[in-house]
Amino acid sequence: MSTIVLRLRFSVKERLLRWLRRCRGAGLKTRLLIILNLHHGRSPAQTAAVLQVHRTTVYRVAGRFREQGDVGLLDHREDNGPAKLDERFLATLNDLVRSRPQAHGWRRPTWTRELLVETLVRKLGVRVHVATLSRALALIRARRGRPRPTVRCPWSQGAKTRRLNRLRRLVEGLPHREVAVYEDEVDVHLNPKIGLDWMGCGQQKEAATPGQNEKRYLAGALDARTGRVLWVEGVQKKAWLFVCLLAKLYHHYPKARVIHVILDNYRIHTGVQAAWALAQAEGRIQLHFLPPYSPEGNKIEHVWEDLHANVTRNHTCPDMAALMREVRYYLRKRNRRALRDDLNEAA
Repeated sequence: MSTIVLRLRFSVKERLLRWLRRCRGAGLKTRLLIILNLHHGRSPAQTAAVLQVHRTTVYRVAGRFREQGDVGLLDHREDNGPAKLDERFLATLNDLVRSRPQAHGWRRPTWTRELLVETLVRKLGVRVHVATLSRALALIRARRGRPRPTVRCPWSQGAKTRRLNRLRRLVEGLPHREVAVYEDEVDVHLNPKIGLDWMGCGQQKEAATPGQNEKRYLAGALDARTGRVLWVEGVQKKAWLFVCLLAKLYHHYPKARVIHVILDNYRIHTGVQAAWALAQAEGRIQLHFLPPYSPEGNKIEHVWEDLHANVTRNHTCPDMAALMREVRYYLRKRNRRALRDDLNEAA
Protein backbone atom coordinates (compact mmCIF):
# COMPACT_ATOMS: atom_id res chain seq x y z
CA MET A 1 0.00 0.00 0.00
CA SER A 2 1.41 3.41 -1.00
CA THR A 3 2.10 5.82 1.81
CA ILE A 4 0.70 8.85 -0.04
CA VAL A 5 -2.94 7.65 0.05
CA LEU A 6 -4.77 6.39 3.09
CA ARG A 7 -6.47 3.02 2.89
CA LEU A 8 -9.91 3.42 1.35
CA ARG A 9 -12.97 2.14 3.12
CA PHE A 10 -14.96 -0.45 1.19
CA SER A 11 -17.84 1.98 0.63
CA VAL A 12 -15.47 4.66 -0.73
CA LYS A 13 -13.83 2.19 -3.07
CA GLU A 14 -17.21 1.00 -4.37
CA ARG A 15 -18.33 4.60 -4.91
CA LEU A 16 -15.17 5.35 -6.92
CA LEU A 17 -15.69 2.22 -9.01
CA ARG A 18 -19.29 3.18 -9.81
CA TRP A 19 -18.09 6.68 -10.69
CA LEU A 20 -15.41 5.19 -12.95
CA ARG A 21 -17.97 3.06 -14.82
CA ARG A 22 -20.26 6.04 -15.40
CA CYS A 23 -17.78 8.77 -16.30
CA ARG A 24 -17.02 9.68 -19.92
CA GLY A 25 -14.23 12.23 -19.47
CA ALA A 26 -10.75 10.89 -20.10
CA GLY A 27 -9.16 13.19 -17.50
CA LEU A 28 -11.53 12.22 -14.68
CA LYS A 29 -11.19 8.55 -15.56
CA THR A 30 -7.39 8.82 -15.30
CA ARG A 31 -7.62 10.51 -11.87
CA LEU A 32 -9.97 7.80 -10.58
CA LEU A 33 -7.62 5.09 -11.85
CA ILE A 34 -4.69 6.77 -10.09
CA ILE A 35 -6.46 6.56 -6.71
CA LEU A 36 -7.58 2.96 -7.27
CA ASN A 37 -4.12 1.86 -8.40
CA LEU A 38 -2.53 3.43 -5.32
CA HIS A 39 -5.15 1.79 -3.14
CA HIS A 40 -4.26 -1.62 -4.57
CA GLY A 41 -0.61 -1.23 -3.60
CA ARG A 42 1.11 0.15 -6.66
CA SER A 43 3.78 2.77 -6.05
CA PRO A 44 3.53 6.24 -7.62
CA ALA A 45 6.19 5.26 -10.19
CA GLN A 46 4.36 2.05 -11.11
CA THR A 47 1.02 3.87 -11.33
CA ALA A 48 2.54 6.54 -13.57
CA ALA A 49 4.02 3.88 -15.85
CA VAL A 50 0.78 1.90 -16.10
CA LEU A 51 -1.41 4.94 -16.83
CA GLN A 52 1.25 6.68 -18.95
CA VAL A 53 1.23 9.91 -16.95
CA HIS A 54 4.01 11.79 -15.19
CA ARG A 55 4.84 10.81 -11.60
CA THR A 56 4.16 14.37 -10.41
CA THR A 57 0.59 13.98 -11.70
CA VAL A 58 0.15 10.95 -9.44
CA TYR A 59 1.37 12.89 -6.38
CA ARG A 60 -0.80 15.90 -7.21
CA VAL A 61 -3.99 13.84 -7.67
CA ALA A 62 -3.30 11.84 -4.50
CA GLY A 63 -2.68 15.02 -2.49
CA ARG A 64 -5.90 16.62 -3.67
CA PHE A 65 -7.86 13.47 -2.85
CA ARG A 66 -6.46 13.33 0.68
CA GLU A 67 -7.28 17.00 1.28
CA GLN A 68 -10.65 17.38 -0.52
CA GLY A 69 -11.99 13.86 -1.03
CA ASP A 70 -14.08 13.21 -4.16
CA VAL A 71 -14.21 16.92 -5.01
CA GLY A 72 -10.43 16.92 -5.42
CA LEU A 73 -10.79 14.59 -8.42
CA LEU A 74 -12.91 17.03 -10.41
CA ASP A 75 -11.41 19.22 -13.14
CA HIS A 76 -10.34 22.51 -11.53
CA ARG A 77 -9.69 24.30 -14.80
CA GLU A 78 -13.21 25.73 -14.68
CA ASP A 79 -11.84 28.10 -12.02
CA ASN A 80 -9.48 29.65 -14.57
CA GLY A 81 -12.16 31.99 -15.88
CA PRO A 82 -14.30 31.90 -19.06
CA ALA A 83 -13.15 29.66 -21.91
CA LYS A 84 -11.15 31.45 -24.59
CA LEU A 85 -12.27 29.25 -27.47
CA ASP A 86 -15.79 30.68 -27.56
CA GLU A 87 -17.97 31.20 -30.63
CA ARG A 88 -16.57 34.69 -31.28
CA PHE A 89 -12.97 33.43 -31.15
CA LEU A 90 -13.69 30.49 -33.49
CA ALA A 91 -15.65 32.66 -35.94
CA THR A 92 -12.82 35.19 -36.11
CA LEU A 93 -10.26 32.42 -36.59
CA ASN A 94 -12.35 30.92 -39.39
CA ASP A 95 -12.47 34.29 -41.17
CA LEU A 96 -8.70 34.64 -40.81
CA VAL A 97 -7.75 31.27 -42.29
CA ARG A 98 -10.07 31.94 -45.25
CA SER A 99 -8.18 35.17 -46.00
CA ARG A 100 -4.51 36.06 -46.49
CA PRO A 101 -2.14 37.59 -43.91
CA GLN A 102 -1.50 40.55 -46.22
CA ALA A 103 -5.16 41.56 -45.82
CA HIS A 104 -4.46 42.05 -42.10
CA GLY A 105 -1.29 44.13 -42.31
CA TRP A 106 1.36 41.40 -42.54
CA ARG A 107 3.94 41.09 -45.32
CA ARG A 108 4.05 37.28 -45.18
CA PRO A 109 1.74 35.67 -47.80
CA THR A 110 0.91 32.46 -45.84
CA TRP A 111 -0.40 31.83 -42.34
CA THR A 112 1.53 30.23 -39.51
CA ARG A 113 0.01 29.37 -36.15
CA GLU A 114 2.17 32.01 -34.46
CA LEU A 115 0.99 34.64 -36.94
CA LEU A 116 -2.62 33.66 -36.32
CA VAL A 117 -2.08 34.03 -32.57
CA GLU A 118 -0.70 37.56 -32.99
CA THR A 119 -3.53 38.55 -35.33
CA LEU A 120 -6.12 37.26 -32.87
CA VAL A 121 -4.47 39.33 -30.12
CA ARG A 122 -4.82 42.41 -32.30
CA LYS A 123 -8.47 41.73 -33.14
CA LEU A 124 -9.82 40.24 -29.90
CA GLY A 125 -7.24 41.04 -27.24
CA VAL A 126 -7.10 37.31 -26.42
CA ARG A 127 -3.81 35.42 -26.43
CA VAL A 128 -3.75 31.63 -26.53
CA HIS A 129 -0.93 29.12 -26.66
CA VAL A 130 0.03 27.69 -30.05
CA ALA A 131 -1.13 24.24 -28.89
CA THR A 132 -4.52 25.73 -27.94
CA LEU A 133 -4.71 27.34 -31.37
CA SER A 134 -4.14 23.92 -32.91
CA ARG A 135 -7.22 22.67 -31.05
CA ALA A 136 -9.18 25.68 -32.28
CA LEU A 137 -8.10 24.98 -35.87
CA ALA A 138 -9.32 21.41 -35.47
CA LEU A 139 -12.66 22.65 -34.12
CA ILE A 140 -13.28 24.78 -37.23
CA ARG A 141 -11.98 21.90 -39.39
CA ALA A 142 -9.20 23.98 -40.94
CA ARG A 143 -6.44 22.15 -42.80
CA ARG A 144 -3.11 22.85 -44.43
CA GLY A 145 -3.25 22.40 -48.18
CA ARG A 146 -1.85 23.64 -51.45
CA PRO A 147 -3.73 26.51 -53.12
CA ARG A 148 -5.22 25.76 -56.53
CA PRO A 149 -3.51 27.77 -59.28
CA THR A 150 -6.08 29.72 -61.28
CA VAL A 151 -6.08 32.36 -63.98
CA ARG A 152 -8.52 35.18 -63.35
CA CYS A 153 -11.14 36.03 -65.92
CA PRO A 154 -10.28 39.39 -67.58
CA TRP A 155 -13.95 40.31 -67.74
CA SER A 156 -15.66 42.33 -65.03
CA GLN A 157 -17.58 40.31 -62.47
CA GLY A 158 -20.85 41.71 -63.76
CA ALA A 159 -20.15 40.75 -67.37
CA LYS A 160 -19.04 37.26 -66.35
CA THR A 161 -22.14 36.74 -64.22
CA ARG A 162 -24.46 37.91 -66.98
CA ARG A 163 -22.92 35.48 -69.49
CA LEU A 164 -23.08 32.54 -67.07
CA ASN A 165 -26.69 33.37 -66.16
CA ARG A 166 -27.66 33.56 -69.83
CA LEU A 167 -26.18 30.11 -70.46
CA ARG A 168 -27.90 28.73 -67.38
CA ARG A 169 -31.27 30.06 -68.57
CA LEU A 170 -30.62 28.56 -72.00
CA VAL A 171 -30.17 25.09 -70.48
CA GLU A 172 -33.07 25.40 -68.03
CA GLY A 173 -35.53 26.66 -70.64
CA LEU A 174 -34.41 24.37 -73.46
CA PRO A 175 -37.26 23.60 -75.92
CA HIS A 176 -38.19 19.96 -76.46
CA ARG A 177 -36.65 19.69 -79.94
CA GLU A 178 -33.38 21.36 -79.00
CA VAL A 179 -30.28 19.92 -77.31
CA ALA A 180 -27.60 21.53 -75.15
CA VAL A 181 -24.19 19.99 -74.50
CA TYR A 182 -21.10 21.06 -72.58
CA GLU A 183 -17.96 20.57 -74.70
CA ASP A 184 -14.29 20.31 -73.74
CA GLU A 185 -11.10 18.42 -74.54
CA VAL A 186 -8.98 16.30 -72.22
CA ASP A 187 -5.40 15.00 -72.47
CA VAL A 188 -4.64 11.36 -71.70
CA HIS A 189 -0.96 10.76 -70.83
CA LEU A 190 0.77 7.40 -70.79
CA ASN A 191 2.96 8.70 -67.97
CA PRO A 192 0.47 8.42 -65.09
CA LYS A 193 -0.79 11.42 -63.17
CA ILE A 194 0.46 11.04 -59.60
CA GLY A 195 -2.24 11.24 -56.92
CA LEU A 196 -2.81 10.46 -53.25
CA ASP A 197 -3.38 6.85 -52.21
CA TRP A 198 -3.59 4.91 -48.96
CA MET A 199 -0.39 3.06 -48.01
CA GLY A 200 0.76 0.84 -45.20
CA CYS A 201 3.09 2.00 -42.45
CA GLY A 202 6.60 2.35 -43.87
CA GLN A 203 5.38 1.68 -47.42
CA GLN A 204 5.62 3.99 -50.42
CA LYS A 205 3.84 2.65 -53.47
CA GLU A 206 5.42 3.11 -56.88
CA ALA A 207 3.80 4.38 -60.06
CA ALA A 208 5.76 2.93 -62.97
CA THR A 209 6.35 5.37 -65.84
CA PRO A 210 7.38 4.25 -69.33
CA GLY A 211 9.86 7.14 -69.60
CA GLN A 212 8.91 8.28 -73.08
CA ASN A 213 5.49 9.84 -72.69
CA GLU A 214 2.70 9.32 -75.21
CA LYS A 215 -0.53 11.28 -75.51
CA ARG A 216 -4.05 10.86 -76.79
CA TYR A 217 -6.76 13.48 -76.82
CA LEU A 218 -10.51 13.29 -76.34
CA ALA A 219 -13.07 15.87 -77.37
CA GLY A 220 -16.27 15.24 -75.43
CA ALA A 221 -19.79 16.61 -75.14
CA LEU A 222 -21.94 16.16 -72.02
CA ASP A 223 -25.68 16.14 -72.70
CA ALA A 224 -27.28 18.63 -70.31
CA ARG A 225 -30.51 16.59 -70.13
CA THR A 226 -29.37 12.98 -69.93
CA GLY A 227 -25.86 13.33 -68.50
CA ARG A 228 -24.41 11.04 -71.17
CA VAL A 229 -21.12 11.80 -72.93
CA LEU A 230 -20.27 11.62 -76.61
CA TRP A 231 -16.59 11.69 -77.50
CA VAL A 232 -14.09 11.36 -80.31
CA GLU A 233 -10.40 10.49 -80.04
CA GLY A 234 -7.32 11.85 -81.74
CA VAL A 235 -3.53 11.84 -81.63
CA GLN A 236 -3.37 15.62 -81.98
CA LYS A 237 -5.29 18.36 -80.23
CA LYS A 238 -6.10 20.33 -83.34
CA ALA A 239 -9.16 21.83 -85.00
CA TRP A 240 -9.97 18.60 -86.84
CA LEU A 241 -10.65 16.87 -83.50
CA PHE A 242 -13.28 19.50 -82.71
CA VAL A 243 -14.75 19.24 -86.22
CA CYS A 244 -15.10 15.46 -85.79
CA LEU A 245 -17.01 15.99 -82.55
CA LEU A 246 -19.36 18.48 -84.23
CA ALA A 247 -20.00 15.93 -86.97
CA LYS A 248 -20.76 13.25 -84.38
CA LEU A 249 -23.19 15.58 -82.61
CA TYR A 250 -24.87 16.41 -85.92
CA HIS A 251 -25.53 12.73 -86.71
CA HIS A 252 -26.26 11.63 -83.12
CA TYR A 253 -29.16 14.09 -82.77
CA PRO A 254 -30.85 13.85 -86.20
CA LYS A 255 -34.21 15.14 -84.90
CA ALA A 256 -32.79 18.08 -82.96
CA ARG A 257 -33.71 21.39 -84.54
CA VAL A 258 -30.76 23.14 -82.82
CA ILE A 259 -27.76 21.71 -80.95
CA HIS A 260 -26.40 24.28 -78.51
CA VAL A 261 -22.72 23.70 -77.70
CA ILE A 262 -21.43 25.43 -74.57
CA LEU A 263 -17.64 25.61 -74.65
CA ASP A 264 -14.54 27.58 -73.74
CA ASN A 265 -12.50 29.95 -75.88
CA TYR A 266 -9.76 27.52 -76.93
CA ARG A 267 -8.33 28.47 -80.31
CA ILE A 268 -9.47 25.29 -82.14
CA HIS A 269 -13.09 26.32 -81.43
CA THR A 270 -12.84 29.56 -83.38
CA GLY A 271 -10.68 28.73 -86.40
CA VAL A 272 -11.44 28.39 -90.09
CA GLN A 273 -12.19 24.65 -89.87
CA ALA A 274 -14.68 25.19 -87.06
CA ALA A 275 -16.41 27.92 -89.08
CA TRP A 276 -16.56 25.55 -92.09
CA ALA A 277 -18.14 22.80 -89.95
CA LEU A 278 -20.77 25.21 -88.62
CA ALA A 279 -21.59 26.32 -92.16
CA GLN A 280 -22.04 22.66 -93.18
CA ALA A 281 -24.47 22.18 -90.29
CA GLU A 282 -26.67 24.94 -91.78
CA GLY A 283 -27.57 26.50 -88.43
CA ARG A 284 -28.34 23.26 -86.58
CA ILE A 285 -25.25 23.73 -84.39
CA GLN A 286 -24.77 26.93 -82.43
CA LEU A 287 -21.73 27.70 -80.27
CA HIS A 288 -22.10 29.52 -76.95
CA PHE A 289 -18.80 30.61 -75.45
CA LEU A 290 -18.14 30.76 -71.73
CA PRO A 291 -16.31 33.74 -70.20
CA PRO A 292 -12.51 33.34 -70.46
CA TYR A 293 -10.92 31.16 -67.76
CA SER A 294 -14.25 30.06 -66.30
CA PRO A 295 -14.06 26.25 -66.05
CA GLU A 296 -16.66 26.28 -63.26
CA GLY A 297 -19.30 27.01 -65.89
CA ASN A 298 -18.47 23.91 -67.95
CA LYS A 299 -20.01 20.81 -66.38
CA ILE A 300 -18.00 18.35 -68.45
CA GLU A 301 -14.94 19.40 -66.43
CA HIS A 302 -16.30 17.24 -63.60
CA VAL A 303 -16.44 14.26 -65.97
CA TRP A 304 -12.77 14.70 -66.87
CA GLU A 305 -11.86 15.02 -63.18
CA ASP A 306 -13.63 11.72 -62.47
CA LEU A 307 -11.92 10.15 -65.49
CA HIS A 308 -8.51 11.06 -64.10
CA ALA A 309 -9.45 9.88 -60.61
CA ASN A 310 -10.80 6.52 -61.82
CA VAL A 311 -8.47 5.74 -64.71
CA THR A 312 -5.35 7.79 -65.37
CA ARG A 313 -4.13 8.68 -61.86
CA ASN A 314 -1.40 6.22 -60.72
CA HIS A 315 -2.46 3.83 -63.50
CA THR A 316 -0.49 0.66 -64.27
CA CYS A 317 -1.31 0.25 -67.97
CA PRO A 318 1.80 -0.90 -69.90
CA ASP A 319 0.98 0.95 -73.12
CA MET A 320 -1.37 3.52 -74.61
CA ALA A 321 -3.66 0.89 -76.18
CA ALA A 322 -4.39 -0.62 -72.74
CA LEU A 323 -4.89 2.82 -71.20
CA MET A 324 -7.36 3.88 -73.90
CA ARG A 325 -9.32 0.65 -73.38
CA GLU A 326 -9.71 1.63 -69.73
CA VAL A 327 -10.76 5.15 -70.72
CA ARG A 328 -13.43 3.85 -73.11
CA TYR A 329 -14.68 1.30 -70.57
CA TYR A 330 -15.07 4.00 -67.91
CA LEU A 331 -16.97 6.39 -70.21
CA ARG A 332 -19.28 3.65 -71.52
CA LYS A 333 -19.99 2.44 -68.00
CA ARG A 334 -20.73 6.01 -66.97
CA ASN A 335 -23.15 6.41 -69.88
CA ARG A 336 -24.96 3.19 -68.91
CA ARG A 337 -25.32 4.46 -65.37
CA ALA A 338 -26.63 7.83 -66.61
CA LEU A 339 -29.16 6.04 -68.85
CA ARG A 340 -30.33 3.87 -65.95
CA ASP A 341 -30.75 6.91 -63.71
CA ASP A 342 -32.67 8.69 -66.48
CA LEU A 343 -35.04 5.75 -66.87
CA ASN A 344 -35.60 5.55 -63.12
CA GLU A 345 -36.52 9.23 -62.99
CA ALA A 346 -38.92 8.80 -65.90
CA ALA A 347 -40.59 5.86 -64.15
